[in-house]
Amino acid sequence: MGVRNIQTMDQNADWPVRLFNKSVLKQRKYKEVVSLLGPTNGLRCLDIGSDNGVISYLLRQRGGDWKSADLDEQAVQAIQRLVGSGVYQLDGGRTPFATGDFDRVAIVDFLEHIQDDAGFMSEMYRVLRPGGELIINVPHAKGGFLRRLRLALGQTDEKHGHLRPGYTVITLQALLAENFSIETSKTYSKFFSELVDALVVFAVSRLQKNKGSTKKGLIVTGEDLKKNKTMFRAYSFIYPVVWFFSKLDALLFFSSGYMLILKARANPEPVTASGRTLVQDHSQSQGEGAFRG
Repeated sequence: MGVRNIQTMDQNADWPVRLFNKSVLKQRKYKEVVSLLGPTNGLRCLDIGSDNGVISYLLRQRGGDWKSADLDEQAVQAIQRLVGSGVYQLDGGRTPFATGDFDRVAIVDFLEHIQDDAGFMSEMYRVLRPGGELIINVPHAKGGFLRRLRLALGQTDEKHGHLRPGYTVITLQALLAENFSIETSKTYSKFFSELVDALVVFAVSRLQKNKGSTKKGLIVTGEDLKKNKTMFRAYSFIYPVVWFFSKLDALLFFSSGYMLILKARANPEPVTASGRTLVQDHSQSQGEGAFRG
């Protein structure tokens, strides 16, 4: 799915949206997030982990009062260039948001980058209103040939800024158990899409070998594309082949994907595994973390 029909807010959005329109994985990720978010008009929403900012930008086009956040300063600056205000830098701990501030929270490729993912889930419970919805998109932990190939190409967890290789529904359920009820989950993005992505990332990393990785791995911004127009045009030329190759994923209906996404709802009151109500002051139980808007 492309977004060529969306008018950009300003010229800063031009190159990131162009990149989005030539990225099978980014388009699929956005589609999956939106399908679980549902309509957002009139709602207070937060997206976390938007990488170069294009997901934040596109989500705001759908309506609602949005705030955005990410872990790395470069990522935060990229988001700010696209959406302007309401962008925050987090450190995986305490956030600057008020208790019960949001109706929807979308966490996109963020949990695997922070140390205390369980503590961050408690923080998300604090900032969501009772009954609010949480969308989580993470790598699906699975091995196999593709995992070995990525490692051989130097695409290690450390290179990507990952503190863990991914999650399963069971491990996410353990993180959410006290505060959230999972409503739906699925995997997507199978072997052929991921293989193309691994090769593209390898090529880009070779061309940008002087550009260091961030806490979120290699981030390709609009500024990068402006400086490498020839590379982008060359990739645009072969994009139809990339698109067709990714469609071969449909042949792998029997296998799980390499990305995992779920929707959960904030319980009216957190409960323990034994079913007893767990009462705690979230504002006191979470340590203060660094943030800035």
